[in-house]
Amino acid sequence: MTDYSEYFDEVIQAHIAIEKWLALELDESVLEQLLTRFSPQFSMVSPLGRVLDFEALSELFMLAGGRKLGFRIELSELRGIALHDGGAVVSYREQQTDATGLHSDRRSTVVFEKQVDGKVLWWHLHETFCKG
Repeated sequence: MTDYSEYFDEVIQAHIAIEKWLALELDESVLEQLLTRFSPQFSMVSPLGRVLDFEALSELFMLAGGRKLGFRIELSELRGIALHDGGAVVSYREQQTDATGLHSDRRSTVVFEKQVDGKVLWWHLHETFCKG
């Protein structure tokens, strides 16, 4: 059986960090640490079809930091798609809620790059809203 555990762990740990950054007022150094998880060549397709690069992601996080009171992320359905020496592709389901009752449900696919030193970086992320 193929072992995706380090990639699943990265999905989980990154979302814990994102959840904290968005829900709590934290020092900017916390954001700097969060952003080290993403490749400088990072790209993303948001659930609404907006394309973001690393700079746009950085700005999005900067503007939203500490502004989503009660923000929670629940992950499920982690699944390995492809594994190779240079990284992996995994998918997962992500449900977000906040103190206002806002809820979103999305399926995401992430392409990871594994650097020579073993560090795993987010290379590309594609999110799609779920209906219902």
